Amino acid sequence: MNILSAGDVFQFAIRIEEYGELFYHKAALNAIDEGARKIFNSLADEEIKHKRVFQELYEKVRDNRPAESYPGEYMANLRAFIDGKVVFVKESQEKELAIIQDTMAAIDFAIQRELDSILYYQEAKQFVHENQQKLINEIINEERKHFAILSDLKKSLSKG
Repeated sequence: MNILSAGDVFQFAIRIEEYGELFYHKAALNAIDEGARKIFNSLADEEIKHKRVFQELYEKVRDNRPAESYPGEYMANLRAFIDGKVVFVKESQEKELAIIQDTMAAIDFAIQRELDSILYYQEAKQFVHENQQKLINEIINEERKHFAILSDLKKSLSKG
């Protein structure tokens, strides 16, 4: 049985994008390098766009929930699955942000969060119906773009 619907995965994606936007705006404010500041602001703007895309995708699939074998099974499985899985969680982000002292550390943090997002979506994909997996792949591709942008930024700043 599938324990997640694509709608659930998109709801998590929306939340991840919200936290990502907050992080990138904070990183931009703290960045000394003007190029890094522009990239962080651009990534924050991308998170806003992604959130809108994921909201539209959610609207298409939100009522598509798997059948339950007993009342409450779906929500019990959903809660068990998401415990500790969602990245860019506000509380842990605030703790980690407090120790980020420079642009390079912010880039490393962001790269890890993008990788965590990709891993989350790869794992979540197995819990949705096969015909919904293409939608999840769209999210993964967006996160990979962010990873590439951040990796390029890290390389350029390391050389400079």
